Order: sequence, then C-alpha cells, then structure tokens
Amino acid sequence: MAETHQDSGAGGDFDLSQFYQIFFEEAGENLDQMEHMLLNLNLETADDEELNGIFRCAHSVKGGAATFGFSDVAELTHHMESLLDRLRRHELQPSAVMVDVLLESADASRSLLARHQAGGEGVALETADLVKRISILAAGGVVAEQPRVAAPPVSAPKAVAPTVALLTAPAGARALTITVGPLDKPEQADAIQELFRDIPGLGTIQPLPADRPSYRMFRADTASTFEELLDLFAFHVSRDKVQIEVAPEPAVEDAGFGFFDGAAGAPAAATAAPEAAPVVEPGYGFFDGSPGAPGALPDSHAAALSSHDAAPSAKGAAKPSAGPTASPEAATIRVSISKVDQLINLVGELVITQAMLAQNSRALDPAVYQQLLTGLADLDRNTRDLQESVMSIRMIPMSIVFSRFPRMLRDLAGKLGKKVEFVTQGEATELDKGLVEKITDPLTHLVRNSCDHGIELPEQRVAAGKSETGTITLSAAHQGGSIVIEVRDDGRGLSRTKILDKARERGLDVSDQMSDSEVWQLIFAPGFSTAEVVTDVSGRGVGMDVVKKNITALNGTVEIDSAEGYGMKVSVRLPLTLAIMDGMSVGVGEEVYILPLSSVIESFQVKAEAVSTVGQGSQLVKVRDEYMPVIELEKVFQVPRFDFEKSSNIMVVVEADGSRVALLVDELLGQQQVVVKNLESNYRKVPNVSGATILGDGKVALILDTGALVRRSRH
Repeated sequence: MAETHQDSGAGGDFDLSQFYQIFFEEAGENLDQMEHMLLNLNLETADDEELNGIFRCAHSVKGGAATFGFSDVAELTHHMESLLDRLRRHELQPSAVMVDVLLESADASRSLLARHQAGGEGVALETADLVKRISILAAGGVVAEQPRVAAPPVSAPKAVAPTVALLTAPAGARALTITVGPLDKPEQADAIQELFRDIPGLGTIQPLPADRPSYRMFRADTASTFEELLDLFAFHVSRDKVQIEVAPEPAVEDAGFGFFDGAAGAPAAATAAPEAAPVVEPGYGFFDGSPGAPGALPDSHAAALSSHDAAPSAKGAAKPSAGPTASPEAATIRVSISKVDQLINLVGELVITQAMLAQNSRALDPAVYQQLLTGLADLDRNTRDLQESVMSIRMIPMSIVFSRFPRMLRDLAGKLGKKVEFVTQGEATELDKGLVEKITDPLTHLVRNSCDHGIELPEQRVAAGKSETGTITLSAAHQGGSIVIEVRDDGRGLSRTKILDKARERGLDVSDQMSDSEVWQLIFAPGFSTAEVVTDVSGRGVGMDVVKKNITALNGTVEIDSAEGYGMKVSVRLPLTLAIMDGMSVGVGEEVYILPLSSVIESFQVKAEAVSTVGQGSQLVKVRDEYMPVIELEKVFQVPRFDFEKSSNIMVVVEADGSRVALLVDELLGQQQVVVKNLESNYRKVPNVSGATILGDGKVALILDTGALVRRSRH
C-alpha cells in the first residue's frame, strides 16, 4: 500500500488552492444556515439543539479557515464560537443584541471570504470593533444596540457614512510614495500590499500606475519610519530595490478623480452644497453610500458616470453592513444526492437493457442485419462512456481529503511547539462524494485532537523514551462492505482515570467495572472534554461530539482503541453506499460470485492430495512452503450441485486483515468492473456478503466479504 510522509515540523509546500472552491461553498452554506437559525431563534425558550447547531456552523467555518490560513476569518469565528459556547452551556441568556452582533459577524465573515476568493484584492474589512463587542458580550457585559441603518436611496444628495469603514490610516500617519524595482517578476511587490493587510496598525496602501516597466508603485499612509518600512519589506524585496519618499500634495485634478461631490477637482466643485459630507478614506466613487458614490452626486454628475463606474465595488471591497454583503462566488452547481442516485440507477437499468439486446442479437446474421448490429455496437460504446461519466460524479479518491491536512498539521504543530510527522495510507481508495463531504469535518477534528491532546511535547516524549517527533497516521481502506478510515497517533493515549473522574463531575452514570471500550465512548458525550485550558485548537468538547453526530447520521460507527502512554487509534467505519471496483468473477455450480480484485493475490489449479484435513474437518493447502486455510464456497453458501461428477479444483488466494485464505471454486469467469449495490438497504444483511451487482445478462451476483471469510477461517 502506498504511503506518503510529510514532516510537519520541517515543512513542505502544499498547494491548497485546488480545495479553496469547496471550502468557500461549504463556508457560505454554513453561514447561510447559521443566519437562518439565528433569525428563527426563540430567545425565551432556546433549546440545546438550536444553540448547538449554530455553534457547529461557526466551528466548521473556523476549522476550514484555519486549515487554509485565512486567519482573519478564523479569528472572527473563534470569538463568535466563544460567545456561542457560553450560550449553549446556559452560562448566558440569549438576547436580541447578541443575535444582532452574530448576524453582523456572519456578514463580515462573508465579506472577508469573498475577498480571499478574489485573491486578496481590495481592502480588508476592519473587524476590531466587532470582535470587541463579541468579547464584551461573551464576558457577560452589555454593549449598546447598534442602529440598524437602511441603505441610502440612489438619488439621495447627501452621502451616508458607511457603518463598516475602510481601513483607516493610524494617528500621525503621512502619505508616502513607494517605488519597487526593477524586478524580474513585478508581482513580487504584491507581498508589500499583503504586509499592510496582515499587520494591524501599519496603515493603508493603494497601487499607483508605474512609470516604468518592471516597476511597481504604491501610495501608503503610515506612521512608520522609512527605516522600519525598509526592514519590513526586506523579507520580500531587496532593500536596494525599494525607494520611499514623501508623497507630493495632490494636485486639484487628482483629488478624487472628479468623482467626489464637493471635493477639489470634482465637476462644479464651487457649487457644492455646504453640508456635503467630508471625504473619509476616498473610495474612488465605487463604494455604495460612501462619499463619492454615485448616490452622493447631483443628478447631472451621476448621469455622466457610465453604468460600469456606478456599479458597486468589484470583488473584495468593503461594503456597508446595512447593504448587501459580498458573498463568495460559486463556480459549481450543487445537486441533491437523491437526484444523482436516481440518475445512477437509471444508467444501471440502461446498462442491463443494452447487455440483454447485445446477447439477443448474437444469433442474427451480420449480412442481413448489418445496420442494426452497427447501431447496437454504438449503443454499447455510448452506454459504457455514459456509465463511467455518471459514476465519476460520485467517486473521488481519498487523496482529495488527505491533502487538506499536511498544511494544517504543520501550522498547528508549530503553534503548539511540537514535532509531528504525518503519514497517509490508501489515498487511492475511492469514496462516495456524499460521504467525503460529510466525513471531512469529523476527520479534521480527529487529526487536530491527535496533535493537540495525543502527541506530547518533544521534551516529554524524550523523557518517556520516545523519539521527539510524533507520528500521526491517516489511512483508508475498503474492508468488506465498509470503508474504514483510521486516525492513529503514537502519543500519550487516553487516561481511563481522568475520563471517569470527568464523567462523575458531570453527573454521568459510570463505574470502575466498565470495560475500556465503554469508557472511551464517554468522550463522545456533548461538551465532554478533559482539556484543562480552552484554546482555539480544542478543549471545548465540540470535536468528538461533532464526529459522533456526523458519522451516526451516515449509519456509521466510531471505535476507539487506546493504550495509555503508547497512543490511540480512532476507526471510522462507514457503509459502502456506492463504489466502483474491479472484481474477479468466479463460478461455483450454477452461481456466480464476485471477489474484490484488490484482495485477490493469485489463483491456481490444485490436486486433491495437496489438501490436508486437520482437526474438526478444517482443511489446509500448502502453497510454496506456506500452509493456509481452505474455504469451500460451495459449503459456505450451500450451493446446489447438479453435475455431481465435477469437483472444485481451482483455488483463489485472497488476503484481508493481514491474513490469507484459499477459496475453492469451480471456474474463473474473468475480470470486470462492477458497481456495488448495498444489499443491506435493499434486502438485509447476509453473512460473508458485502454487496451485490447486476451482470450483463440481468442476473444478480453477490460480492463476497473477504474480511468476513478470513475471520471465519480463524474460528
């Protein structure tokens, strides 16, 4: 099985941009759901499920934003989470002011996400005041209710100052012109803009038209000295390529580019109304409701603007909170899973019909029915292509999910002062897309918990006789009718005593006679956490609660195996609702069975004398000096035999759970790609069978559970 190693301490560049679109869409859905639940929240009788649901939405957005390095969104949603956590624990009573602040925060998160989706263009929203109000409310304080200002009408002659302003220059700031170049790649200078965006209090920056090729120019309003700025820029651009000077006073025609009513350089500036709003942080007339916006101009001037100029800001610009909020742009269409399932079932029926037509046409004379047979051949090819296309809609490899974690672990390990190596196994295992979307969030919690709670600090590991670098392993594999995803670490493991003490503290019914597996299940209780300090990593008790809830909703199970001081393993087992797999068809009597090709090692003809019978009728066969158990499928499935003279003499060696067995069959029918149908949901669970598929002649063939057959041989 292929393995991928990534040392989270040493680092390595991972391109996460391919997953941005999925995150933006999921975050948008979570924010919409949170807004809907907040608007429908009954402040007097808010129940736990409502508050937990709102909390989970904020937590999911925070987790994703932290994974992709969108720190501004992660910080804002972390503070929202703190307030919601106190609400769901009934430490605070919900109020209208809290709902307003949370709704405003959701709007701000959308704007920040839209800016990230636009590649960081435009000026980031200032959220310091919002964070301050959330923190006061979370601490049990009182904040004044913010006035709900309606969006100004387009024809209003007087501009209304936006409630969420652009980033303002710090006190004592001066205007500077920054020239960078010559550069091999002028886009190197974009990092300077990012510094102003990422460092609070540094000031504001705007690009200017460059007067020479391979140069970039900016205007910055900052209180920092030339030397401080040069030291800061040196991380990205050589000092000798940066020239900083005090910006000249703007000429009359430059002050606002003629878009600001009453400003110098604006049309008919002399006739401006005396009460015109002062210019605050010019927006070049693109910001709805700000000075200089089309609505702030007299009709004659507004008419002079083109429809393009009059449009709201392009992607990434801040907008008033009273107006419509920027939303991440969707590049895909979300389709209900039930519709895709219906499409897949119809294609399955089409494949069966096509196979029956092909079978019935074999007796036709090609000379007479040439046109019909040509049409059937085309139908065969098109049906196969259609089937592959439809199946590919639902199936994606686990590598898509696994790729999200190295960067997250690298940052998290650095933040916690730990050294972690990340190992993945089974990335090629394909999983139903519907499952992938629902399993990503629980897996994120499990991996973060392993790093935060499981892996010890380097000095603690050395003291315990371990290497200072911990290992977290994420693996996926098909096992019978299920997909098993495991998160393993070689950390401190779970403390049975600590969990029981915490459970008693919370009034749970526990006893010292409980088995280990029962004790481990306690950590899935809502809000259960043994962390002593609540951090933005974990310790709120939300992680395992969400894991259990999401996986149970998928008819899956979660199992924990732990040894204190040696590590912990969490196994998530999900039903194989849909998968495409390569199978080997084998015949036993008149029956056809499918073996997963990934489990098949080899096949060979065997002579009767090569099979030995041991105690209780069990049989062994010797294959290259190795004895392995023999399982006769004829007896396992009680297959009726009509050709009494014939005896099975072909063995297929299969491997599962690290063990091998030899299956005795009549004949090998060939290899083919099969669509797995869940037998349990359509009929009932059958021992040693993981699913079923429909063959070309319309017959149903059972897919064997090789794991169950191996376990059967052990008993």
